[in-house]
Amino acid sequence: MPAQRGYRQACGIARGLDIVGERWSLLVVRELLLGPKRFTDLQQALPTASPNALSDRLRELAGAGVVRRRQLPPPGNVRVYELTTWGRGLEPIVVALGTWALAAPPTGEQRFVSADSAMLTIRTFFVPTQQRPEATLRIELRDHGPAGVFGVRLTPDGAEVAHEPPEEPDAVLVTTTDTLLGAFGGDDLAGLVAAGTVIIGDSEVVRLLVANVRIPASTNQYATPTSHLGGRAEGRQTLSEG
Repeated sequence: MPAQRGYRQACGIARGLDIVGERWSLLVVRELLLGPKRFTDLQQALPTASPNALSDRLRELAGAGVVRRRQLPPPGNVRVYELTTWGRGLEPIVVALGTWALAAPPTGEQRFVSADSAMLTIRTFFVPTQQRPEATLRIELRDHGPAGVFGVRLTPDGAEVAHEPPEEPDAVLVTTTDTLLGAFGGDDLAGLVAAGTVIIGDSEVVRLLVANVRIPASTNQYATPTSHLGGRAEGRQTLSEG
């Protein structure tokens, strides 16, 4: 946060907010939790942030040591932003904030869900099972284009999510963000397919994934159900990390 708008308090909470309390800052952190991104990737994930606002946040976060900019080696050869080791320490804070906010009813304007927000829901809330301790998936979220392609590895410890999909996954799931979020906590693959989802390979791996993303129930009796770390309401309580 610019010095002239800082809280000027020694409290650790105030000092933390001086660093990441400006608008868009924590959402930039959220978008970098799964790996580095180009400026244009961040623009796609944060479509209502102006280029100037996004540039300002990245500059401030870099100045504070939360984010760094680097050049990828060939063949990538592009500049990307990534979290520093210290910046990665914000992950449990971001996830806890998103989980806490599930108890708040979303507004009609809170509709957009970034691809990384949806996938962080998997990484945060997948509950391992001994039914099949390890499996891999390629997930393609059609509504996000190339930015919606991910690899998921289910392990005895949870779900690992990355932007790089496995070369030979056990299953491929091609769907939309809303359809995927609405499927969490259930095992109705027929409903998924009826909604336009394509499943290739071992369908039981897909069932294992969606059935075991168990989002905590809201603790706010006045809230409407929400469906992911981004705070989307859509009938069924799914985020019931966006």
